[in-house]
Amino acid sequence: MSDGSYVSLVAVAALWGAAAGALLPRAAYRFSVPSGEAWRTACPAGHGVRGWLGGARCGRCAGPPYGPGAASVVVTALVCAALAAATGTRPELGVWLLLAPAGVLLAVIDVRVQRLPDPLTLPFAAAALILLGLTALLPEHAGEWTTALLGSLALGAGYFVLFLVNPGGMGFGDVKLALGAGAVLGWYGWPTVMLGTLAGFVSGALYGGALVVARKAGRKTAVPFGPFLIGGALVGLLIGAYTA
Repeated sequence: MSDGSYVSLVAVAALWGAAAGALLPRAAYRFSVPSGEAWRTACPAGHGVRGWLGGARCGRCAGPPYGPGAASVVVTALVCAALAAATGTRPELGVWLLLAPAGVLLAVIDVRVQRLPDPLTLPFAAAALILLGLTALLPEHAGEWTTALLGSLALGAGYFVLFLVNPGGMGFGDVKLALGAGAVLGWYGWPTVMLGTLAGFVSGALYGGALVVARKAGRKTAVPFGPFLIGGALVGLLIGAYTA
């Protein structure tokens, strides 16, 4: 692959990420409610909100924005560009680019309300396995669908055990999210699963420790783990794709 084609691929992936990220604020706003509450159906000014994808403001008023729309654009664009740079033209890149916006959306919601909605986590896992199964039928792919399936089951089971041991520290939404993360990591093999899992736990522990040192949280303060699970999976996936 020539340098020009490589740069073009990364640029196209970044543009896709920016476009997808621009449509996330409405979904993030509607899903960002405490556990047990219904999804939001009105904008901050009270106008009804239709659909799940859209920009950071209500089209019917000049009220407060749903959230920092520019941030979702930039983050999703950077994630997609990094995935393209690591994966190249292999067919699984299409899967990563489709799943990346959902991962960013889940991280945003968990940061806001410490919740990982079932309508996102379970379809994320199913989509990862189905899309990777189709990718395994294409030439020049670099992963294994069987390991993706086993990685999904293994990581989901591991998080379920942690949930049983300490339900106050590990939410059941993390368990469901782990199914999708395990599938993505498992595509490139067990070393990638272990690397991505370790990266998530280490980054989460460092963040929690920093909050304690800064006296912004106590040892028993609940910290949303979804962003670290997703971030760790991204780290593992980038390294796995680059070395495959």
